[in-house]
Amino acid sequence: MSDAANPTTAPEDQVFGHEPGLFLLFFTEMWERFSYYGMRALLVLFLVSEIAGGGWGWSREDALYLYAIYTGLVYLTPILGGIMADKVLGYRGAVLLGALLMTLGHASLAFETASTFYIGLGLLILGNGFFKPNISTIVGQLYANNAERKDAAYTIFYMGINAGAFLGILLCGFVGEQIGWSYGFGLAGIFMLLGMIMFQLGQSIFGEIGTLGYKAETAGGTQVEVSGATAVTGTETENPFQSPSADADTAKPPVKIGEESPDVIRDRLIVVGILSFFTIFFWMAFEQAGGSLTIFAKDYTQRVLTGSAHTTFVVVNTLLTLAPLAIVTYVLANLFQKTFAKIPYSNLAIGLSFVMIWAIAIYMLSYQFNTKSYEITFMVPVEVDEAEAAMLKQAETILTGESSPIVASEQEMTEVMRTIRSASALEEGSEIYVVDMEQKAGQGKLKKVTKEQADEYATKFVANVVREKQSETEVPASWFGILNSFFIIAFAPLFSKLWETRLNPSAPVKFALGLILLGLGFGAVAIGSSTIETGAESASVSLWWLVFAYLFHTLGELCLSPVGLSYVSKLAPAKLVGLMFGVWFFATAIANYLAGWTGSYIDQISEQIGLVGFFLIYTAIPIAAGLVLIALNGMIKKMMHGIE
Repeated sequence: MSDAANPTTAPEDQVFGHEPGLFLLFFTEMWERFSYYGMRALLVLFLVSEIAGGGWGWSREDALYLYAIYTGLVYLTPILGGIMADKVLGYRGAVLLGALLMTLGHASLAFETASTFYIGLGLLILGNGFFKPNISTIVGQLYANNAERKDAAYTIFYMGINAGAFLGILLCGFVGEQIGWSYGFGLAGIFMLLGMIMFQLGQSIFGEIGTLGYKAETAGGTQVEVSGATAVTGTETENPFQSPSADADTAKPPVKIGEESPDVIRDRLIVVGILSFFTIFFWMAFEQAGGSLTIFAKDYTQRVLTGSAHTTFVVVNTLLTLAPLAIVTYVLANLFQKTFAKIPYSNLAIGLSFVMIWAIAIYMLSYQFNTKSYEITFMVPVEVDEAEAAMLKQAETILTGESSPIVASEQEMTEVMRTIRSASALEEGSEIYVVDMEQKAGQGKLKKVTKEQADEYATKFVANVVREKQSETEVPASWFGILNSFFIIAFAPLFSKLWETRLNPSAPVKFALGLILLGLGFGAVAIGSSTIETGAESASVSLWWLVFAYLFHTLGELCLSPVGLSYVSKLAPAKLVGLMFGVWFFATAIANYLAGWTGSYIDQISEQIGLVGFFLIYTAIPIAAGLVLIALNGMIKKMMHGIE
């Protein structure tokens, strides 16, 4: 069937066997996730970085507490956004409003003043609420008369989510850390703007789908109205490979024969409450990825790689960057071929975004490839013991009867040798200007600047280039965030197949496995932290501990996240499914707030029991929660009354 209100594209006009509109949604969602995760990768790093380096110099406690408030609210506003789409805006209108608010939010962040920064965060929170639940609902409406293709459609949509998150963390993180925070925040906003433009200019491809009051007609001729209020996506790893679909956005209440008794309904709702409660422990620990784990990457991880390690990282990072870009560019080329005549300006906007993203990716790889290390020398003042100087001054005053300074008119200087990295070649014997970003008299992080730029810094030196060293790479602290998306794409199909075998465990056991694996990931970080002295502000432990942590965290997420919302939709009666989704996401919001709030105690706890103690807390809590769930497995399965 095909009509203007509910289009079904002829096979020869489809893209990879799917509606062209799906791929417009794919790219719109991809750039939205690019902007969201690109900004999130920078938020805590920007707040805690030194003022001399363009950051705000906040304490870790304050930065993580703001992160707690922000991420907590991000998971509350989609409930409001779904309701507003149902009643007032329509889903397409809500998506456009959300995209506009988020574009303005990113632009506001780029100014980096206190007022514009908080305004920007507020706009991002509101924009996410309107955008996130409703673009997923449009995907569902697009396939209302083609249900057998819906799971595959959400699989494609899911790839757009993770591709955007991956590229956003990678590229916005690089730009923000290496070029400037404003540029990183601004880059996120530019691609959100392009996503909004391409969606606005391509809306005609949807017919009436996504408009206010639109009722999707199924293949059997039945009209159903799809609600956006219950189509909120919780995380970016809902597993669309699982069958039946476990994606948050495709979760619908199962068909039930006859009316269930009040006792059965009550028991199932209690199970929803139990599972929601235990997800708090999971996300409270998991969301340390944007908080305490980011700080661990920044201050406690050896991110400077030399020799073979440098070469390996450059090769791996190049493949990780180019492979996803090549795949989505291939998808774009097919979309161009089939839809350019219908939505040419939307296609041009998408094409412009890819020209820009390729240029940024190539620049990043070139920067990393060409960055070399040089030994430099410069003169710094000799440190004076203030107590000793005061005693000497007092003694001279007594002997001479005059108060005179101890330090000579020309302060004693000493030569130091340091290493600096530069993407532009430096000649041996040449003079360069360097600044100490941490204002530690030349002992902090050094940055090469021009003579004019040096005047803006309090701690600056004229240095001599001694010699070029072997190649080095400094892995950006934000880079580790891409590992989650990479491991999801790598392992999601395997888990999907596993759940289709006789090894498929019950929902409580899956939740328990997710919690235990998450705890083991923090155990890896705790082991890596065991060599760090109590109260230390910095260290250089192997980056492999973080790699192992993100691997275990992702495996845990694939056990828990894909099944969570699916079971909510199965257990809740149709008339209460929206309320139960609200309960679920309220628990997620609490978890995200607790993640930042508990993470803000990293300094206080590490000063008392060390970083190993801090991360052992996040090891013990999820594992203990998982063991409790295993113990409750029999009772919970009984209360589910046959729901599998």
